[in-house]
Amino acid sequence: MLPKRFATRRATWTVAISWMAFIFALSSLPSSHVPSTGSSFGHFGVYFVLGVILFHAFSYETPARDRAFALAVIAASLYGVTDELHQAFVPGRVPDVVDWAVDTLGALAGASVALVLAPRRISAS
Repeated sequence: MLPKRFATRRATWTVAISWMAFIFALSSLPSSHVPSTGSSFGHFGVYFVLGVILFHAFSYETPARDRAFALAVIAASLYGVTDELHQAFVPGRVPDVVDWAVDTLGALAGASVALVLAPRRISAS
């Protein structure tokens, strides 16, 4: 049996990777399957969620809440770069620096909310 902290840590990273796979799947849709309205809202929303999830995952890796916050935003932003580059290979899609900026802002907002609402339970134990 796995220790509870390890099981929770593993589950949190599984959720993070699964959400990133979901984003990849959305980015794999050709432009004809993507609604033209609300694109920025969609980018902001999925990366908001990613920011929350990554903050929680990184909180298991470091006892410093501000470090978990920074790592979550940086990781989500870097993933946003790869997401935009991936779209260069999808029919009708193009990389867009504005989309990446919205992704990063969404992750920043999500990680900020998670930072404010997270219990101060983060510890090295």
